[in-house]
Amino acid sequence: MSRPRITLKDLAKELQLSPSTISRAIAGHPAISESTKKKVRKKAEELGFVPNSIAAGFRKKRTHSIGVIVPQIDVHFHSLVISGIEDLAYREGYNITIFQSKDSIEREKEIAKILQNRLVEGIIVCLSNETKSYTHFKKLVKLGIPIIFYDRVPLDFQANKVVIDDFGSAFKATEHLIEQGCQRIGHIAGNQGASIFKHRFEGYKAALQAHDIPYDPNLVLETQNLSYEEGASCAHKFIALPQIPDGIFCSNDYTAISAVQVFQKAGFKVPEQIAVVGFSNYPISQVIQPNLTTVNDRAYQMGEAAAKLLIRQIEDEDNAIDFETITLKTDLVIRESSLRKK
Repeated sequence: MSRPRITLKDLAKELQLSPSTISRAIAGHPAISESTKKKVRKKAEELGFVPNSIAAGFRKKRTHSIGVIVPQIDVHFHSLVISGIEDLAYREGYNITIFQSKDSIEREKEIAKILQNRLVEGIIVCLSNETKSYTHFKKLVKLGIPIIFYDRVPLDFQANKVVIDDFGSAFKATEHLIEQGCQRIGHIAGNQGASIFKHRFEGYKAALQAHDIPYDPNLVLETQNLSYEEGASCAHKFIALPQIPDGIFCSNDYTAISAVQVFQKAGFKVPEQIAVVGFSNYPISQVIQPNLTTVNDRAYQMGEAAAKLLIRQIEDEDNAIDFETITLKTDLVIRESSLRKK
């Protein structure tokens, strides 16, 4: 829901200055002292004040433009999400502008400022790994700019969100390994500061508990970015254990593929000695030998759902749409890397 726009009068009341002084301070008038200018600009940014020239554009001008903020474009998941967003937006007469946060909170904040000034009608965001505060997005909401979060979403921020069932997907993946006879299952986890990877970790633990398999913290290795290199490093650490795992659930396909390659080079047979399951169903999962069992996370459909929800919110002139979270179903795609029982 949009909130009332902050006006010059609101700023004047907050700072106990006249509206004319506020106006001149924002315009950089030489008659206003630097200390006053600094104080006014700080309060204006804090409250989300936008000059009339920009605010008028939000109120009157239809730009049919949507901003999209992703952590990294070169990650296959985000490429598919963007494709889904762009296809639906194009059909509805909207264009999109894409920005990468590179998993940096500072860069994410700068992008939010850029989008504010570009008069986008709405924004679709996947949070950076570093994002713990959402002040920069709350300012946009105050201006009446709709925001949809996808995949990595804020837990304590009222907004529309599109996610998958990470917990249930991880539970199903781990249970599949158990059903294939694995009893000592390791987990290559994503950054636990991100809710999606925490939920995957919890799903993994819940599956173990449901099948009376003791949880061993030595079998869980956390990564920062789930990179190919981190997956290889984790695999080497598993091999160095006194008793190696007989199954591995990985939080993405990059780490799963690099782990498979390390195990094979070390002389271990996949899946006979170590069964491996990934997450995301990247194209390379069907290239590696053996083909990788993985979770199809419906990235394209997530993009479509986010764009559809955002455009509906943009075109709802009465601001009557309640916030909702759309949870998409996933599929476990079973291939040779985990299939011990034919």
